[in-house]
Amino acid sequence: MSANFSALFYLISGILFILALRGLSSPETSRQGNYFGIAGMIISIIVTFLSVGNFGAGFIYVLIFLVIGGSIGAFIAFRIPMTAMPELVAGFHSLVGLAAVFVAISAFLKPEAFNLGVVGNIKLASLIEMSLGAAIGAITFSGSIIAFLKLRGIMSGAPITFKGQHLINLLLGITTLFLIYYLCSTQSSNIFWSIVIISFIIGVLLIIPIGGADMPVVISMLNSYSGWAAAGIGFTLENSALIITGALVGSSGAILSYIMCKGMNRSFFNVILGGWGATDQSSSSQSKEEKPVKSGNADDAAFLMKNASSVIIVPGYGMAVAQAQHALREMVDGLKKNGVKVSYAIHPVAGRMPGHMNVLLAEANVPYDEVFELEEINNDFANCDVAYVIGANDVTNPVAKSDPQSPIFGMPVLDVEKSKSVLFVKRSLSPGYAGIDNDLFYRENTLMLFADAKKMTEEIVKSL
Repeated sequence: MSANFSALFYLISGILFILALRGLSSPETSRQGNYFGIAGMIISIIVTFLSVGNFGAGFIYVLIFLVIGGSIGAFIAFRIPMTAMPELVAGFHSLVGLAAVFVAISAFLKPEAFNLGVVGNIKLASLIEMSLGAAIGAITFSGSIIAFLKLRGIMSGAPITFKGQHLINLLLGITTLFLIYYLCSTQSSNIFWSIVIISFIIGVLLIIPIGGADMPVVISMLNSYSGWAAAGIGFTLENSALIITGALVGSSGAILSYIMCKGMNRSFFNVILGGWGATDQSSSSQSKEEKPVKSGNADDAAFLMKNASSVIIVPGYGMAVAQAQHALREMVDGLKKNGVKVSYAIHPVAGRMPGHMNVLLAEANVPYDEVFELEEINNDFANCDVAYVIGANDVTNPVAKSDPQSPIFGMPVLDVEKSKSVLFVKRSLSPGYAGIDNDLFYRENTLMLFADAKKMTEEIVKSL
């Protein structure tokens, strides 16, 4: 395929990726956005194959590995439960970073295969591009692995900090930049490998001090890193589709990270720099006092909601763990038959990744016009008869508005406590992912429903 045709089709795939991002910005158009993304990727792969020309014997190996990788990806996608989606995203980000590292290594060891020069005399621009791509890719890989381990529960979700941590991160970052400069002068393989190894270490050190409550920000941040790594390698390979795709992923991930930080009252630079200035959540766990708690059962909850004029549902990670979204939809249908107005309130960081609750509700075919973001619905709680909190914790904690010492102080939360009655479905009084007690448990208008979210919701459906 000629260079002109390749450029044209790469441009078409780039436009499709832009349309995909536009579609994914709203639940109503997300399916269409996915189709645009799939079409753009198929075009990019086909054009890349046709552009390479004569693969020789290697063509068969490339096809074999494509089939193996595609089959593994399809198998995981079909089998993965929605509750494990955050760690799946983190795992896939790690693979993008690792791919960037492998391509950079290949380009450095065999530059003539990529028309970059010869060993010891690689083009300066290409050397900068591949070293940056390798560094960002290595940081993305090791950082994503740590995020995966934290989300999976294999590693503690609490921040892991030590004295002089930020100084070490700063020194390693400066060292990496210096080594890239030195690599351009010497083209030494030892320097190149040093850049890769140090970048792997930086990725670990950046993510371990970030607590579980900040994981939605980490996921979007690593998404951004993977995009910039791909864009850097795209310049090395002189592949416009990879440059466009990487830049889109990198910039959209950075914007999403900023939105997530704003939604959690976190400093964007704090998170990027590995939790710089973040509050130590482990030290903020309060010693529990004996506080009065009112508990109820499914019959109590059904009576309150059936006699209400308006109910607001507040879903959280507990709903995801229990897979209660379908039972919740059934409960809401029953309430609507009784003339109750029902809506859903979504906090931007509910769950373990951006849009987690929206995905779960869409899976249960909840109408999009009933789902509202925090800014749209927060004022409605004051006029609401019943707020049904199902598995949400930190995002409903009034302490965020009253206790300056709290690690979530200043974080925008849903004003659930302003409702006439609050039904809080939770297994126990244990703290949320931020590691702090929820003051909402002990409010006069709160009725705790201690049970598995799905089981409790199903029992309410029977009572209705």
